[in-house]
Amino acid sequence: MPSLDLSGDVAALTAALVDTPSVSGAETALADAVEATLSVRPHLRVDRDGDTVIARTGLGRAHRVLLAGHLDTVPIADNLPSRRDGDRLYGCGSSDMKSGDAVLLRTAATLTEPAYDLTFVCYDNEEVGSALNGLGRVARSHPDWLAADLAILLEPTNGDVEAGCQGTLRATVRTIGQRAHSARSWLGENAIHRAAPVLDRLARYAAREVEIEGCRFREGLNAVGIDGGVAGNIIPDECVVTVNFRFAPDRDEVAASAHVREVFGGYDVDVVDVAPGALPGLDSPLAQAFLRTVDRPVNAKLGWTDVSRFAAIGVPALNFGPGDPNLAHKPEEHAMIPEIERSERVLAGFLRGVQ
Repeated sequence: MPSLDLSGDVAALTAALVDTPSVSGAETALADAVEATLSVRPHLRVDRDGDTVIARTGLGRAHRVLLAGHLDTVPIADNLPSRRDGDRLYGCGSSDMKSGDAVLLRTAATLTEPAYDLTFVCYDNEEVGSALNGLGRVARSHPDWLAADLAILLEPTNGDVEAGCQGTLRATVRTIGQRAHSARSWLGENAIHRAAPVLDRLARYAAREVEIEGCRFREGLNAVGIDGGVAGNIIPDECVVTVNFRFAPDRDEVAASAHVREVFGGYDVDVVDVAPGALPGLDSPLAQAFLRTVDRPVNAKLGWTDVSRFAAIGVPALNFGPGDPNLAHKPEEHAMIPEIERSERVLAGFLRGVQ
């Protein structure tokens, strides 16, 4: 089991986390290390569900703040072990999101007298299918573990606050033709050719922009895959275009599905996957206190994150973390050490009640 020193500096801890491989589905060694190092802290109660570790204080404070971060990474791209180059710390997961995890773990270990009761959630399987997500599993099996007045998800945001998140929907748009020999194509109907109007509608689609609580969300509807064809000498009788709709959180899943069906009216549309977005939730008094501490402009989260899961159980949630989302999943992924250190200072100040 790797050793995690929570008493050292946050950059060294980030490097130690990066150097512990934890590709989705293989987080056990890192989860064991997190559980071991938090379990010896007398101010924390530690529970575990699979490879998700939950630590909580019980100080009797009036409010509770939850910090969450996923332990897993995408597959390693020849970018381990970590390496440092000036203020840059390179390595798989350095930005998404082991720098955020390091901030979370250092806060859990060192902040023993916070102004609020605290919950720390380190969860598994965020980078893969939703059904495997450790946070979702805990929400189903132990929802009381996630009770809080504010949740802060330490996903990479460059140290800014990104409020709410978009919803996401995948659907298939199917066209049907008639199979025939390509030498006698007039005897068939080409299903791929019939998909041309589907692509044209996508190319002409005007994405909606909407402002919610001062945050501007921009929607998008795009083809992300196309499948058709039988053989090199056959006119295809079926073509399937897969589309992805990223929708603003003022639409729910029903409204998003209805919109996609309307755009592709006259075609066979099958919604295969949908996850709701999350409203910014900036009217929460704790969220306002956190924004004053961060003292930077607030942006809409253009993408889906697990703040949606917190919103679904009635917990206001924000995205705030030291990594750069534009570097996530890249071979050259890295985190800026000054930003990791700043994020730790900002969180510690907020949780101590300093604004």
